[in-house]
Amino acid sequence: MLYGFTFGLCLDMTTSSSLLSEEQFLCSICLDVFTEPVSIPCGHNYCKACISGYWDTSDLCQCPMCKKNFDKRPDLFVNTFISEMAAQFRQTVEVKATSSPDQCPDIIVEVSCDICTGMKVKALKSCLVCQTSYCETHLEPHQRVPALKRHKLINPVENLEERMCKKHDRLLELFCRTDQTCVCQFCTETDHKTHDTVPLEEAYGERKAELGKTETEVQQMIQERLKKVQEIKHSVDLSQKDAEREISDSVQVFTALVRSIERSQTELIEVIEEKQKAAERQAEGLIKDLEQEITELQRRSTELEQLSHTEDHLHLLQSCPSLCTPPPTKDWSRISVHSDMCVGTVRRAVSQVEETILSEVKKLCDAELKRIQQYAVDVTLDPDTAHRGLIMSEDGKRVKHGDTKQHLPYKPVRFSTCLCILGKEGFSSGRFYFEVMVKGKTDWDLGVARESINRKGKITLSPKNGYWTVWLRNGEQYKALSSPSVLLQLREKPQKVGVFVDYEEGQVSFYDVEARSHIYSFTGCTFTEKLYPFFSPSSNDDGENSSPLIISPVNDRLSFNLKI
Repeated sequence: MLYGFTFGLCLDMTTSSSLLSEEQFLCSICLDVFTEPVSIPCGHNYCKACISGYWDTSDLCQCPMCKKNFDKRPDLFVNTFISEMAAQFRQTVEVKATSSPDQCPDIIVEVSCDICTGMKVKALKSCLVCQTSYCETHLEPHQRVPALKRHKLINPVENLEERMCKKHDRLLELFCRTDQTCVCQFCTETDHKTHDTVPLEEAYGERKAELGKTETEVQQMIQERLKKVQEIKHSVDLSQKDAEREISDSVQVFTALVRSIERSQTELIEVIEEKQKAAERQAEGLIKDLEQEITELQRRSTELEQLSHTEDHLHLLQSCPSLCTPPPTKDWSRISVHSDMCVGTVRRAVSQVEETILSEVKKLCDAELKRIQQYAVDVTLDPDTAHRGLIMSEDGKRVKHGDTKQHLPYKPVRFSTCLCILGKEGFSSGRFYFEVMVKGKTDWDLGVARESINRKGKITLSPKNGYWTVWLRNGEQYKALSSPSVLLQLREKPQKVGVFVDYEEGQVSFYDVEARSHIYSFTGCTFTEKLYPFFSPSSNDDGENSSPLIISPVNDRLSFNLKI
């Protein structure tokens, strides 16, 4: 520390600053002279950076000394008075250190001579034998008389009786390492006879070195934590930027979807209205034709009625052939105007909106997959967990069901009944992602499992049993093995499956890597122990499921990191 306690005690402060002790200029957090001192509502003072850093790393906004809590974080303003006093104190220390750097190698306190009467003179030394402090004048016999010259003199200290052994009334000049206490010479001949004792000077040197080492370690811990604070702040900044980008992207996507829906709705209304107008035009034409035929038929009806009342035999016979033949008309029995002219119109419009949404979802999924691929990890299969019926490649990246069971040693971690195997690497925090090639297989299981799963006998894959998995059966049935299981309707058969885990968020997600689409996500999970990648190539008894599960490198990982 630049302005240490020992250094401060030997300063000859000016009159104005001598009234204040060094502790009043020290921040209780960093233990150094105030830098930009601020006062908080409870009255205590700290460096602005120290109290800000303390509150940044604490859930509560409280005073480190009196523990008073504040409802909201107080505004911090530099206390100009304390700042000026601290600056004066720092300047005084620096001047004294420059002018007399070797005048106070030890702790020196203001001690008066015990011999002086009247006006007490400042003591120069204290005698541990006489248990008395002497000024320069009264110290003279100790520098001249041979018997007194053998007495042990130290820089003046108070309470000399505390340096004497309470039991033997002798000087405490030894240190017992066994009991970690100061002792006199007589103590080493009685209670501490078999103990490891050394002179105080030696113990002092050792303890001082130990303190120096501890102080270095503490300073290193402080720096590490300050660095971690900066890392967390940086992470928060990145998270904020990511959140802003996500919000911006979501606004764009949903705005585009709303516009697309509104456009489709407008187009749908126009189509329906146009069809209605066409129906009305058709009806008008038919009505006009019908009215014309009705007029003609009514005219013929009048002529027939008039003819039926004539008494002129010749006229009746001559007119009857032409009037008895009906005028030409249409066959209206098959002609109609349909009341529902818009069959399927709404469905087709909604289908177009659905296609637009699926297109946007695909874009989002592609961006999502690219982001999570940065968390790719190198997964290797663990042979100690493999069922005896599984065959694993030498590089630990491929596994399939073999024709015969292998003779493998018993291990508590080995699956005994089910054709399963775990990855070597377990994860208990953060995020991780890996990809598995499933091309050519008709049956498989993939996901993650917790460390404490049951590996013997029959196993039921479900989150309550510690498994978060999806499977394929009979080459066409995909399921997410939740409770209860969920039948998955996939547009395409995945050839490569990506598995992503966010430990803190409690999420396990599966992706079709080549189709760049989301398969399924387990959400709201609570993880309390290590999670391991889980694989089951399933049985090949029918000879159609011989292809292996292959842990694939994440091809986009390098290029994506370079973009980042």
